[in-house]
Amino acid sequence: MEFVHKSVLYDEVIESLNIRPNCIYVDGTAGGAGHSKGIAEKLDKGFLYALDRDPDAIATATKRLEGLPAKVIKTNFMYMDEVLNDEGISGVDGILLDLGVSSFQLDTAERGFSYHKEAPLDMRMSKDGTSASDIVNNYSVGELAEIFTKYGEEKFSYKIAQSIVRERETTPITTTTQLAEIIASSVPAFARRDGHPARKCFQALRIAVNGELESLETAIGKAFDLLNKDGVLSIITFHSLEDRMVKLKFKEFCTGCTCPSDFPICVCGKTPRGELVNRKPITATQRELDENPRSRSATLRSIRKL
Repeated sequence: MEFVHKSVLYDEVIESLNIRPNCIYVDGTAGGAGHSKGIAEKLDKGFLYALDRDPDAIATATKRLEGLPAKVIKTNFMYMDEVLNDEGISGVDGILLDLGVSSFQLDTAERGFSYHKEAPLDMRMSKDGTSASDIVNNYSVGELAEIFTKYGEEKFSYKIAQSIVRERETTPITTTTQLAEIIASSVPAFARRDGHPARKCFQALRIAVNGELESLETAIGKAFDLLNKDGVLSIITFHSLEDRMVKLKFKEFCTGCTCPSDFPICVCGKTPRGELVNRKPITATQRELDENPRSRSATLRSIRKL
């Protein structure tokens, strides 16, 4: 199956990065190379480093960026500082992180990300390490409930976890539809009217399997530190947990003096390290929503380094 992914907020991302033709850029989530290609095509003597941990994305991005001033590297974006150091790069002028799961990953049944299609319960972006099946079949009720609550904000976490443990005692849970049916049968009828009942738990499992929030927390700080003066970090999030983390980190970078209000003068010496590119986060236009319904939860935040 061809790696097809519609890049959300494409025009808004390109505008936010304020791409200069002789500068260095990083796309930490190359995916289908939509944003990457848009960046690379605007470069002259500049260069783009396109990173991704998904082998399928790496193959696609390599093909689509051929002939452009770009290099594709297989890695988790939380290691971007190490990767760039190996390339002899100490500072860059723009970084993009387009978080979440790609359309290709959702639509390729065998990857196990979607609860709509029968497939092995996998969800590994890198195709290695602990899978969703490993977690579902080996974690305790308490551990499963914590994942569903922490990463999915699921109200019925404990009841769902109990059902999973009870079911796996008879038959291992190895497919997406098998798990989705267990989840659906574990929540009250009224909860099934608010979207698919498995949506939150599948999101939670995907985040846990791929260590997404831990990677993001590390990556935000590293990315901001890598920026040259006037460099921009743009991040697209797809759920409240990611967006909250980005919002708070950006606020921290933009905060100056932290002395108590009753101090006559500043003694901490702190000054803002960054400024927001847009006061309010950017979301998809109605036109994009009509063309790509998956953009409905996308939120773009950008910060410029001072």
